[in-house]
Amino acid sequence: MTEGIIGRKLGMTQVFEEDGKVAAVTAIEAGPCVITQIKTVDKDGYNAVQLGFGQAKRLSSPLRGHLKGLGQFKYLREFRLDDVKEIEVGQKIDVSRFKAGELVDITGISKGKGFAGVVKRHGFAGGPKTHGQSDRHRAPGSIGASTSPGRVFKGLRMAGHMGNRQVTVRNLEIVQADPERNLLLVKGAVPGGRNGLLLIKKSRKGK
Repeated sequence: MTEGIIGRKLGMTQVFEEDGKVAAVTAIEAGPCVITQIKTVDKDGYNAVQLGFGQAKRLSSPLRGHLKGLGQFKYLREFRLDDVKEIEVGQKIDVSRFKAGELVDITGISKGKGFAGVVKRHGFAGGPKTHGQSDRHRAPGSIGASTSPGRVFKGLRMAGHMGNRQVTVRNLEIVQADPERNLLLVKGAVPGGRNGLLLIKKSRKGK
């Protein structure tokens, strides 16, 4: 069965651990999800399941046909699998597949910061603050030589759009899994802002 689920970030809070220490956790509304499609190596070239999550107000005609009899889902996401033999369309996936102490990888879209300079975006130190240099405090400095190579290398860290990109945080520990409330408490922070969509998968590495 699939080891992934779709969720929505609710926010952060604190919980007390058994030893009395306070831990920062992220609350996630995870599922319930429904399997809306199964992909196989023979037909599609790889094994995967498509999960539906959230209630959509309206759907396009092709999506209504695709989801006929399954529900009206706002989000559809794929999870790769090694084997899809025991999986059927219409099965429900919920938080009961996760247990406290397990490690998960969580993927989301990071908060967008707009156009940012090198000090904020990459942590540059900036230029001298004295000796007559009054306008170099947050400048990047040299970006390369002139004659050789005579160009700026690809991937050079410069000012530009910051955030609003896919980020995966790995090996986050589950503090609590509550199937009755579709709630996951995960230790630490996860990508994105409140109500952001998250993909939660069981970690392959372990502790």
